[in-house]
Amino acid sequence: MADITWIKLKTDMFENDKIKLIEALPDADTIIVIWVKLLAAAGKANINGYIMLTENIAMNEEEMATIFNRPLNTVRLALQTFKRYGMIEVDNDAFRIKNWENHQNIDGMERVRKLNAERNKKYRERKKLMELPGPKTNDDTPNVSVTSHDGTDKELELDIDLELEVDKELQQQKVVGGGLVDPKFAEIVKLYQDDLGPLTIYKSQELGYVYDEHGYELTLEATKEMLSAMDVNKPIKYIESILNRWKRQGVTDIQKLNNYRKRGEKHASNQSNTSTKIGDVELGF
Repeated sequence: MADITWIKLKTDMFENDKIKLIEALPDADTIIVIWVKLLAAAGKANINGYIMLTENIAMNEEEMATIFNRPLNTVRLALQTFKRYGMIEVDNDAFRIKNWENHQNIDGMERVRKLNAERNKKYRERKKLMELPGPKTNDDTPNVSVTSHDGTDKELELDIDLELEVDKELQQQKVVGGGLVDPKFAEIVKLYQDDLGPLTIYKSQELGYVYDEHGYELTLEATKEMLSAMDVNKPIKYIESILNRWKRQGVTDIQKLNNYRKRGEKHASNQSNTSTKIGDVELGF
């Protein structure tokens, strides 16, 4: 099972009609908790939204009840409800979150899968090497620590190689935002990093979520506005606040943003003219 430690949750999930209908049911709070647990389980499994016990075994209702620590009948009610509202589907007795790929960072999750596969490959190589018979000691016991011709420890070399691969992967994630191979997003990341320094994996993922929601052009413009501001303690939160402010003003694309800015400039110009006239009167010009 791939090592995923995060999933995306929409901040407006409780405004969704399906969630509102669920909240009107008996045991509504427990059903919603089960829904979040299903999302977390799907993220942990990282197999296209399937709810898995292991990589090859799908989780059944009884196992969900035990693992989620909820009554079996309540789990069954929750699953029936989710199926009715099209939130989950069943494929060969395996439960799957429907439209998982539309709501999660699939590219980032796939990158984690590849990274873990590489880790497992290196581990198997190292384990196989450890099992090879090495030079015998004085008591005729094979020494499993294999040394190369130049005197270096092969196991240590494999460990170092693994660390270098992991570090290389993490550096790529910093550049392209948690595994999102998107040249436009990479452009925004570069703009950010050129001014404020390298992004951590977490911050690049956070910026990626903003980019997913608001698109390239608006996120780029919001990033430029953030970089021109003074004393910004939380840059990505600042970018998000700019985008949310524009959204409240009906700005949903670059053309509307340009019109919004023109209105702002015109308003500022009118305010400046009014102040000058008042100043003229006060100063007796």
